[in-house]
Amino acid sequence: MKKIILMMLAMLSIGMLQAQDAHVILISVDGLRPEFYKDASWSMVNLRQAMQTGAYADGVEGVFPSVTYPSHTTMITGVKPLKHGVYYNTPPEPLGVTGKWNWTYDNIKVPTIFSLAKAKGLSTASMFWPVSVGNPATYNLPEYWYLPAAKGEKRNMIKALSEHAFPKGFYEELQENATGKLEDVDFDGEYLSIDDNLARMSSYVIRKYKPSFLALHLVAVDHFEHEQGRDGDKVRASVAGADRAIKSILEAIEKAGIKDKTTVIITGDHGFVNIHASLAPNVLLAQAGLYDSENKENWKAYFHSAGGSSFLQLKDKNDKQTLAKVMAALKKLPLSQQAMFEVKDRVALDVVGADPNVALALAPVHGFTFNNSATGDFIRPAKGGTHGFFPDSKEIQTGFVAFGKGINQGVVIPQMGLVDIAPLIAKLLNLDLPAGDGLLYPGLLAK
Repeated sequence: MKKIILMMLAMLSIGMLQAQDAHVILISVDGLRPEFYKDASWSMVNLRQAMQTGAYADGVEGVFPSVTYPSHTTMITGVKPLKHGVYYNTPPEPLGVTGKWNWTYDNIKVPTIFSLAKAKGLSTASMFWPVSVGNPATYNLPEYWYLPAAKGEKRNMIKALSEHAFPKGFYEELQENATGKLEDVDFDGEYLSIDDNLARMSSYVIRKYKPSFLALHLVAVDHFEHEQGRDGDKVRASVAGADRAIKSILEAIEKAGIKDKTTVIITGDHGFVNIHASLAPNVLLAQAGLYDSENKENWKAYFHSAGGSSFLQLKDKNDKQTLAKVMAALKKLPLSQQAMFEVKDRVALDVVGADPNVALALAPVHGFTFNNSATGDFIRPAKGGTHGFFPDSKEIQTGFVAFGKGINQGVVIPQMGLVDIAPLIAKLLNLDLPAGDGLLYPGLLAK
C-alpha cells in the first residue's frame, strides 16, 4: 500500500512539473488595433517580426460595452459580462459620480485563469491588470489608485500600489530591483514612461520568478487615442512605445532561459472611433421628471454612460410605467436626433452578453459618444476618440498575435473574439476552464 501511495505521489509530482514547464505571457495593449501590426507604417517592428513566427487575427470582436474592465475580465474567463459580472469600468452612480472604478477581483463571478492556475499549484503574476485588487495571483501589482482626498488634489497611486500589492512588500521589491524609486507622475498616462515602468517590472518578475502565467496591461496607447483619435503624433509614439515594451518582455523571457517553453499572446481590449459630439440622455430624463439633478434621491431612471454606449438603470427594474416614459422621451426627439443612435432592447443585450440588470441601452452611430450630465444641452461638442461602442464594426475591433511554444506558424484568423483567448491559455497551461462563450481554435495549435 505504501509503495502505491509513493508511486501516486511521484506521478502527481511529474504532472505538476510538466504543467509548470509551460509558460504563457499575456500582454494587453489597451486600444490595440489590428493595423498596428499589419501596417508597417505604425512602427511595431518587434511585434511584426515576432508574428511571422506565429499566428495573428485580422480582427477580434469585443464585448458590450467595449471598454477596458469588462474586456479584460472576458480575456481571463472566456465569458461575456452578463456571466462574469464586470459590466462597466465604473459602477452606475445615479446619486452622484464619485470616481470609483470596479477595481476589486470579487466583482468577478466565475473562475479565472488566475484562480484555476492557483488550484493547480501554478505560479502566476498579475501586472497592472484591471479588476485585480484581491486577485489570487502569486504576485499581484493591481491597477488601483486612491481617489483625491480633496478638490484640486491628484489621485494617489504609489500608496495604493504599495498597500495593495501582493505579497506584502512586492511593490517595494519591484521598485528596488526593476525601476528605482517612482513617484505618482511615473504612473501618469500623459507620459510613455508608465508602459516603460510596467515592462521593466514585468521583465523582473519573469526573470526572477518565471511564473507559469503572467498578464500585463499596457495603457499609454489608449490614453493618446482618447486625446487625438485614431491617429496623431502622440498615438504613433505610444504605439512604438508599446512595441518597445513588448520587446523588453521578449528579452526577459530569453534571459530567463524559458524561451522554448513560453507562449506569448499580444492582444487588446477594443479599437477606437473618432468622435465629434457627445449626447446627454439624462437631460431627457430630467425633462421627463424621471431624474432630478438637484435631488438625486428621487430618481426613477438613470442612463449610465460608457463612452460609445449608455445603459438605462431603473430604480425599480419592474417599473414598466417609467420605462414607457423613457421610450416616449426618446421618441419625442426630432427624427434627425433619433437617427444618432439605436435603442438596444433586452433581447439584443442578451445576445451580446451585456449587463443583465438594465432595461435597454443606447448605441450611437460612429462620431457620437455619451456623457452622464443631466443639465445643459442634449448634444454638445466633443473631440478625440473613444470606445464602448456596440461590437459590430471593424473600427472597434482589437487585435491578436500569438507565437512561441505550441503555436502554429503562418495561421491567419479572419475574425475571432475576446472570449476565445481564455480557452487558448487554458489549453496551453492544461487548466480545466469551464465551458463558456469562447472557442478553442485548433488551427492555432501546433501538432
